[in-house]
Amino acid sequence: MCRGDDPNCIHYEAHRQRFRAALEPERRAFLKSGFVATGGAAALAAGGLSLVTPALAETAQRRQPARLSHYHLPASAETVHWGFFSRLLKPQVEVESGDLVTIETLTHHANDDAERMVAGDPGAESVFLWTRERKGVDRRGAGPMDAKIGAGGGLGVHICTGPVAIRGAEPGDVLEVRILDVAPRPCANPKFKGLAFGSNAAANWGYHYKDLLTGDKPREVVTIYEIDATGGRDWARAVYNFRWPGVTDPSGVHHPIIDYPGVPVDHARTQRNFDVLKGIRVPVRPHFGVMGVAPKEADTVNSIPPSYTGGNIDNWRIGKGATLYYPVAVPGALFSVGDPHASQGDSELCGTAIECSLTGTFQLVLHKAADLPGTPLEGLDFPMIETAQDWVVHGFSYPNYLKDLGPEAQSEIFAKSSVDLAMRDAFRKMRRFLMTAKGLTEDEAISLMSVAVDFGVTQVVDGNWGVHAVVRKSIFPAPASA
Repeated sequence: MCRGDDPNCIHYEAHRQRFRAALEPERRAFLKSGFVATGGAAALAAGGLSLVTPALAETAQRRQPARLSHYHLPASAETVHWGFFSRLLKPQVEVESGDLVTIETLTHHANDDAERMVAGDPGAESVFLWTRERKGVDRRGAGPMDAKIGAGGGLGVHICTGPVAIRGAEPGDVLEVRILDVAPRPCANPKFKGLAFGSNAAANWGYHYKDLLTGDKPREVVTIYEIDATGGRDWARAVYNFRWPGVTDPSGVHHPIIDYPGVPVDHARTQRNFDVLKGIRVPVRPHFGVMGVAPKEADTVNSIPPSYTGGNIDNWRIGKGATLYYPVAVPGALFSVGDPHASQGDSELCGTAIECSLTGTFQLVLHKAADLPGTPLEGLDFPMIETAQDWVVHGFSYPNYLKDLGPEAQSEIFAKSSVDLAMRDAFRKMRRFLMTAKGLTEDEAISLMSVAVDFGVTQVVDGNWGVHAVVRKSIFPAPASA
């Protein structure tokens, strides 16, 4: 029976309102509790170890309204920005510190199989609408609007929902983003009830592209995956794959390779191979490839390279239960979410994850600059993950490529990245974290990094390559007050 989660139900809206009403008493009690307002869940799970000290949590709670609110931001042609971050975007909603926001996100690969990922879904249909006369969302990327390939030039590909402004946020503050829930967006096509789908493109920007062994070289191959949207199984299976056939879009532009997001694929022109990855179960770990706040260095910034304000980090650990910390660069912070993934391995080697539309619920907590001295968040100038078990720092080839590479940064970053540079940045950030947040000497930090910190390649496909460093909380003694 529909509980407000089946858009095909003729009583969908009534069921949705009934379900929300049934949850309301519990939600109000949850929001009013000091437990959620001070990060109690994370602190308990970690034995009291959190970057937000009790004193900092108490200060943040005092700044919050007596009654917190819960907002819902749907994904539609009116609420998304495609392929870029911008300090000039008008907020879709403004919230107080501590408020919750449920945000719908759409994968920019949905038109790889519109029957499974677009059809019957009003939000997705409004975003992916593209006829000879008009596009639901015209600009796709940070490039020029008159680019021959399409408005925005495809210089940035991710559909981002938002931004959300946090009232009172100013440069120098830190935004704490708690991911309370993540769920796949169910397919709205009655033929595939109870399922969700995602696309993996082994594409021209992939690390593998010029290092193929067999068949036609080079080639781009798209694999469509199926996920159980009801939560009945925690793995994905491949449905079929196909070679990118070369596509002419509704505006008459031909795309011999995957070079512009959201181009509708006509499967009358593809050869679908349904005999693929038989018996393979891919663990589902839903997360957001793109999540962050607006940078200050330029009016319009390509969504592909990650940077100090977050963005396209592509770390599968950015899922339910994780907390992200971002340095605020512009007034209001302007938080956006996109590039939803059903699963991804470290490196995102072939160019994409299982790109699958998701809905997330977030709590946004603002920590003012004046409250940060003497805390682990003092001087934070990069995106950092905290989970119940780990702290994760992110190193990039260029920590702030927009500043580091000058006026041509948004083009030069794609030619200058390396794993070596990203590894050195991750090392330096973890060393600083261990010395400042954990009080170690430099010699202690270096020894600990070699014996107890795991460094991994986050991604090698996003222009500004990434290396993450993971340290387990359990190796540190619990605070005396815990």
